[in-house]
Amino acid sequence: MLSGGAPEAARGLLGCLLSAGGVTVRISETEAYAGTSDAASHAFRGPTARNEVMFGPPGHAYVYFTYGMHWCMNVVCGPDGLAAAVLLRAGAVVDGLAAARARRGAAVRERDLARGPARLCAALGIDRSAYGVDLLDPASAVRLLPAVEPVPAESVHSGPRVGVTGAHDVPWRYWIEGDPTVSAYRRHVPRAAKRP
Repeated sequence: MLSGGAPEAARGLLGCLLSAGGVTVRISETEAYAGTSDAASHAFRGPTARNEVMFGPPGHAYVYFTYGMHWCMNVVCGPDGLAAAVLLRAGAVVDGLAAARARRGAAVRERDLARGPARLCAALGIDRSAYGVDLLDPASAVRLLPAVEPVPAESVHSGPRVGVTGAHDVPWRYWIEGDPTVSAYRRHVPRAAKRP
């Protein structure tokens, strides 16, 4: 599921399970990033203290803080030394519903508990402490598990990525068609420059 490059890994992660904090989510939406060759990737300008885990080995968690309030998680998928990762954009809570509700709020609809990358991390209780964790290690606090049933190829759709300023029209967002947890697509709109 993590071989063959970022787009292939993004497709392969659909239907897989992510478990943390007493909650398990079935992944319904992903987004691929190809490192230094991809203007939208956090690794585009090379390794930094923030993105070093993206340069391998595969199977580890790249967790980052965004907008000063949200955690998001990627699965590193490139060979050691070559940055590539898949953003986990959305999923359906399949176990630990009470724990997910406690973190996200009792009034939140079930389909919205992990709908969107920040909500997914919130539902699972994922934060900076998961940075660099080996997701394939059975002893890990955050586990990535294979799909119980593979997602049929005809159910996998792709389109432009969401919320990125560079390479936003690259069709590397993948989702399970018809899954209610898939987030709504919003094309990036550049902000107008402020005039003095």
